[in-house]
Amino acid sequence: MEAYLYTAEELYNSIFNDLEGFLLLDVRNNEEFEKFEIEGPYLKETLNIPYFEFVEFEEESVKKVPVGRKIKIVCAKEGSAKYVADILIGAGFDDVGYLAGGIGTWADLLKPVLIERNDRFDLYQFVRPGKASLSYGLVCGEELFVFDPARTSEFYLEFAKKHKLQLTKVFETHLQADYISGNRGIAAAVKAEIIAHEDDFSMAVFDYSSIKGGEDISCSNDGVLVQVIHTPGHTPGSTSYLIDKKFLISGDAVFIKSIGRPDLGGKVEEWSGLLFNTIQNVLTKMDYNIMVLPGHYMDWSEMTLEGTFIESMGTIIKGNSNIYDYEDVNEFTDFIKANMKVQPEVYAEIRKVNAGLIEPSEEDQKTMDIGKNKCAATDG
Repeated sequence: MEAYLYTAEELYNSIFNDLEGFLLLDVRNNEEFEKFEIEGPYLKETLNIPYFEFVEFEEESVKKVPVGRKIKIVCAKEGSAKYVADILIGAGFDDVGYLAGGIGTWADLLKPVLIERNDRFDLYQFVRPGKASLSYGLVCGEELFVFDPARTSEFYLEFAKKHKLQLTKVFETHLQADYISGNRGIAAAVKAEIIAHEDDFSMAVFDYSSIKGGEDISCSNDGVLVQVIHTPGHTPGSTSYLIDKKFLISGDAVFIKSIGRPDLGGKVEEWSGLLFNTIQNVLTKMDYNIMVLPGHYMDWSEMTLEGTFIESMGTIIKGNSNIYDYEDVNEFTDFIKANMKVQPEVYAEIRKVNAGLIEPSEEDQKTMDIGKNKCAATDG
């Protein structure tokens, strides 16, 4: 009997489809586990026993693992998980696996889910469960637009190749702080145009096309219209994209259970004022039947039965009345300040990477990219 190797993709499928359940054994140190742990709608039990405890106190550590369970082990790189898996197999456990490549492979995983398909366009949501982040792909004719791509640009390039599409444009809703964008990787590979708002990207050292609210962008076959809507607050350049007057790719401007925090830039009063104005004069003035496609989700309860994260503007505003009902900017700012959380230190460095100001190694970027986002103004 030997332990088996499983992939992040297989772990995702188990979390979503293995209703019998399994025990996820995370052997990273306590600090890393508390910073970022694997989550999922059907993941019923996670146990954290650091690798070094198995090294120093093998017998006692094995006794902490429930017998008669399917065990999937995860660690930082892979080697520690395999070491523990072999110990459990030797102790009589007979269904033990370890994650190939370690926790970083889970952090980078992207799963495409179809949002809309009609005779003019297809719209995909790319779910990144390790980051609780969402990016998007709009297909019209043989053209692909990508919105808010993750660092792993090869995923989007392979998606385009698989569907025989030309990836022509990359849209950014804002200068991301919680993850590294794949926009330049895509642009370098296929000469795609990067589209972003100057209020966030004026310091960028790479070429991009500046857009403003009120502009329209069409696919080359005129199959669908993308309307640019300036929604500042989370950042000054935060921009949402309304597709076919029905789907709003909102970035961090609107979440299903919260709204993008306006304090990450260190200008909480100024940016809270921008966000308050966006709520009062843009978001609450929209058609409440518009379907919002956010940049992040707070938890798995937001997921639909189809595996998507989408909700109508009207339902979001009603469900977040504690945010949208403020009529005074000062009271709204006080609310934001009362809910402020310390942002991860790495966010400042990620902003520099996304502006092209620094170029860490691929390994360093992968490490920087690990961890759930902290972009919401409230916990939902």
